[in-house]
Amino acid sequence: MGSDGFESKQFGTRAGGVDKTTSDTFASDSRGTTLDQFAGLSEANKLVEVRGVIKWFDASKGYGFIVPEDGSTDVLLHVTVLRRDGYQTAYEGARIVCECVQRQKGYQAFRVVSMDESTAIHPAQMLPPRTHVNVTPTSGLERAQVKWFNRLRGFGFVTCGEGTPDIFVHMETLRRYGMTELRPGQYVLVRFGPGSKGMMAAEIHPEHGPAGLASH
Repeated sequence: MGSDGFESKQFGTRAGGVDKTTSDTFASDSRGTTLDQFAGLSEANKLVEVRGVIKWFDASKGYGFIVPEDGSTDVLLHVTVLRRDGYQTAYEGARIVCECVQRQKGYQAFRVVSMDESTAIHPAQMLPPRTHVNVTPTSGLERAQVKWFNRLRGFGFVTCGEGTPDIFVHMETLRRYGMTELRPGQYVLVRFGPGSKGMMAAEIHPEHGPAGLASH
């Protein structure tokens, strides 16, 4: 192990002793997005092996972060790296071993060596209970744009435009109106009012019109 707590390796050397240069690795990968991320790297660059835990990962955003077990700075994990190495997603709390490269803003995962999901918190455990979030609307049905929404955390925010307060949307409100997910940039129709989280959605529908109440 190096003095920084990471195990340093020549760039392109895979755990297990199989040499493979960066160009060889990505030449056989047809997905250009991953190629672009590591463009300009040479064999002079060093890989470091990082062991840690998934802090969070959001497939809709395309990335997440790893908390190294030695307490060093969080490591960026991109979805294209994850999926190239055979994983569809990374659950919070999963233990991961990966090879990383130093980037301008810190370490970034280059290759996933292994992932142990026995310690992970799976989505079914993270979804909020059906607590019936009740908000009295003070607005009409207004068009709003999704800023972000995380199903695992069970909430997100929409906005009616610049200069207006963000509107908190609880997963339970989505369920109540027959919706299961929101995508960043998506437009919806909402009625909202003041609540425990500031302005909160009392009613939400797809932009093309109300879908009606879902049965419980």
